[in-house]
Amino acid sequence: MSGGEVAGILVAVFWAILVSFLAVALARLAQTLKATTKLVADVTDQAVPLLADASTAVRSAQTQIERVDAIASDVQEVTSNASALSTTVASTFGGPLVKVAAFGYGVRRALGGRKDDEVPAKASRRTVIVGRAVSRGRGKRD
Repeated sequence: MSGGEVAGILVAVFWAILVSFLAVALARLAQTLKATTKLVADVTDQAVPLLADASTAVRSAQTQIERVDAIASDVQEVTSNASALSTTVASTFGGPLVKVAAFGYGVRRALGGRKDDEVPAKASRRTVIVGRAVSRGRGKRD
């Protein structure tokens, strides 16, 4: 065998090994692509019902939000009505009640005598000791 023939055999063997490795790599790549395709199909099959459920949940939440919004607007209306009623009651009865209370105070004062006016202008200071009032300065007891 000559050198060219040995080189040809070596190139052929190397070429056969290279093709074998490429065939194995392509076979594994094909398996990976099949698994990926199956995985995507499974995810799609499971995602469609999940998206439908999520859409239903969002619609339900929107309905509940609309109900809460209606309740909040009703509460706001009741609050404004209560405020208006409170203002009306205060303006209707507040002034006359103050006048009646002032009149009652004046009548009590007029009928009760002038006890408040009889108190001297300079009242002595007193110290309270266990329920008794003691005058300061003069030594008098009340």
